[in-house]
Amino acid sequence: MAIPRSGSRQGSITAIRNRRGEAPAKISATEAKNKLGEVLDNVMQSGMVLITKHETPRAVLLSMEEYATLSRGAQTRLDTLNGEFDALLARMQSPKARAGRKAAFAASPKQLGKAALAAARQRG
Repeated sequence: MAIPRSGSRQGSITAIRNRRGEAPAKISATEAKNKLGEVLDNVMQSGMVLITKHETPRAVLLSMEEYATLSRGAQTRLDTLNGEFDALLARMQSPKARAGRKAAFAASPKQLGKAALAAARQRG
């Protein structure tokens, strides 16, 4: 998810979640600077700081610019995979199967119910 560099970011903040879908802990830049000082300066200068415990990586602090860049790259790769999958699916489907899929997705609930009954009767 790319975060715009200008304008209001309040809506962007609520959209950021960790891998478990939880909202991140938030502190102001001033509070972080008072608590973290040099670490925050390093993040803003280099874009990323790796935090270790007993030489084992435990967390990474990213600047918003770095976060936006990394997120965009993942989205681009996902878009490419989606395109490849759609092309493969189109090659695998016969025109009759494609027409059936389109009809099923365009059908009303009543039409779907009739089709289900007809299929059940055919099977016996």
